[in-house]
Amino acid sequence: MMTTFATRAGAQFAASVANKLSPWMLHWMEARAAARLEQVMAGGEARPRHVMVAICDHYEPMWTGSEESQGSAPRDTALARVLAWRQAYPALCAGFRDADGRPPRHTFFFPGEQYEGAYLEPLAEMTAQGLGEVEVHLHHDGDTRESLAEKFKQSLVDFARHGLVPKVRGEFRWAFIHGNWCLANSREDGRYCGVDDELDLLWELGCYADFTFPSAPSPTQPNIVNTIYYPTGDVRQRRAHERGKPIAVGSAREDRVMCVQGPIALARRYGPGLPFRIESAALTARDPATLPRLRTWIEQGVSVKGRPEWVFVKLSTHGAPEREAASLLGAPQRRFHEALAQLARRDGFKVHYVTAREMFNIARAGMDGKAGDPGELRDYEIPPPERALA
Repeated sequence: MMTTFATRAGAQFAASVANKLSPWMLHWMEARAAARLEQVMAGGEARPRHVMVAICDHYEPMWTGSEESQGSAPRDTALARVLAWRQAYPALCAGFRDADGRPPRHTFFFPGEQYEGAYLEPLAEMTAQGLGEVEVHLHHDGDTRESLAEKFKQSLVDFARHGLVPKVRGEFRWAFIHGNWCLANSREDGRYCGVDDELDLLWELGCYADFTFPSAPSPTQPNIVNTIYYPTGDVRQRRAHERGKPIAVGSAREDRVMCVQGPIALARRYGPGLPFRIESAALTARDPATLPRLRTWIEQGVSVKGRPEWVFVKLSTHGAPEREAASLLGAPQRRFHEALAQLARRDGFKVHYVTAREMFNIARAGMDGKAGDPGELRDYEIPPPERALA
């Protein structure tokens, strides 16, 4: 009886693990094999020489911890969370500089549905200090293309009041992270989106890149992993980002949203429990950055094909709530920056702190054949927002 129970429990556990891994694991293994081949073919140039680090924060001051009421925290709570960052983040940044002499740069993907000027203005002040930028995040449900378009347009107008949205030829240009990871109606049940052709709408409204993924173990995790790419085929279809072509040196600019992914891997787990873990590059109070995690992120080799010496490390977090803020503004995050500098010295690469916009610009420059120091290419295509130039 005990043997049968144990066998059944083991099978259930294996099935659970398989369900979490199956949507993306095959592509991960293929990508790792391709990266190793590229390293062999490129010789010494395959070693990372420049590592771009972007912390992309799903910054939700009205977060409650519930999907059903995630944006309903009291105003006083939300305002206190924002002011805590305004006070502590410049102090954290003061002790660190990258290879270009720049401090850490945080990208606050602020939820448009939570907009209030008092929440956004402190983030704008830190943008003016050179400590980061603000981009668009949105939680929505049951929308049509038309109703969603109005939400995006209102968010852009609200953000622009604070000088936070760049313009190119008079049109807003912006980056995006989808609430609940549900880009282009990614959930099977259609919750938290509703708009199949969201990628097409984003491009129409001036969005140049999506930074939503990875999202594992969520079922919204796409099969494509560790890749910067343009979706292929009809982008009006649901989950159109599941099909894509990696960007490469010499590849053409596409009239569609670029998908910029963070690293994801099946990685070794240190400490008790299972010997492996899903590493999805998320910074949390329970799981802050460590030296082994840093190595794993860099080893995934997210890059422009043909430019493997440039490695892009996009990290995600939910930094507004108190527990997460304490980690990101305190000793765990200081250890992250110290470990990053230590690893750079040991492995001989340069660290570049970048915003989401700057990461996109460097990727686009790589497509155009630019080489050398990517720190000089931060404003290659999309200019800084007005507030950053103040």
